[in-house]
Amino acid sequence: MEKAKTVFNKVLNRVPEITIYFWIIKILGTTIGETAADFLSTNLHLGLVNTSYVMGGLLAIVLAIQFKLKRYVAANYWIAVILISVVWTLITDQMVEGFGISLVTTTIIFSVGLALVFIIRYLKEKTLSIHSILTAKREAFYWLAILFTFALGTAGGDLLSEGLGIGYVQAGLIFAGAIALIAVIYYFFRTKKFTLNAIFAFWSVYILTRPLGASLGDYLTQAPQDGGLGISTAWITPIFLIGIISLVMYLSVKKVDVLTTVEK
Repeated sequence: MEKAKTVFNKVLNRVPEITIYFWIIKILGTTIGETAADFLSTNLHLGLVNTSYVMGGLLAIVLAIQFKLKRYVAANYWIAVILISVVWTLITDQMVEGFGISLVTTTIIFSVGLALVFIIRYLKEKTLSIHSILTAKREAFYWLAILFTFALGTAGGDLLSEGLGIGYVQAGLIFAGAIALIAVIYYFFRTKKFTLNAIFAFWSVYILTRPLGASLGDYLTQAPQDGGLGISTAWITPIFLIGIISLVMYLSVKKVDVLTTVEK
C-alpha cells in the first residue's frame, strides 16, 4: 500500500519577525509620531482636528493596502506603524486638551481597551502569538492591539512625564530601565521552573517603547524652560525619518525579518 504523502505549505506571516531592527525602527517611529504630530498641527497650523482627519485618512488607506497584500512588506508595514504613532498622539492630545479628559482617565480607558482585545482574540483564536498571523482575522486583532498599545503608551507616558511632573529625561530613563529589566529577565533568568512568557514580554516592551520614544521626542523638541533642548521638529522629524527609511530599505533587500510558517 502506498504511504500517504504529507504536504507542507510555506505561508508568509503578515507581520515581521522580531529582530533588533524591529525595535530600532519602532523607537524611531514613535519619536517621529510625537514630533510629526506637533509639526503638522503647530508649525503648519493645521490644528489637532484637521491633522487628525488627514493622518487618519492616510492610515485607513495604508491599512487597507496592508490587508490586501496578505503578507509582510516592510515599507507598507512600517508606514502603517508610523501613521498609527502620529494619529494616536493627535487623538490623545485632543482628548486631553480638547475635551478635558484627564491623563489618568485616558490611561485607564486604553488599558481596558487593550485588555479586551487580548481577551477576545484569545477566546476566539486560542493564541496571542505574533508568529502565526496568517489570516485576516488574526491580522485585524494584531492591528487593534497595536492601536491600543500606542494609545496606552502615549497616555501613560504623558501621565508620567507631564502629569506627575517627573520630566522627560527621568521618564525616559524609567521606561528604558523597565525595558532593560524585562530583557534581562527574559534572556538571563530562565530556569526549569520559571521562564518569562514570550508573548507577555513582547507586548510589555512594545507598550513601553511608545512612551520611551515620545519622551525622547519631547526632550529634543520642547523648550528649555519646559525641560527640553528646544530643537525644531522641522529638523528632528526628517533626521529620524531618514534613519527609518535606511533601515526599511535594508530589510526590504535582505528580508531578515520575513517569517515563514510551515503548515501541513
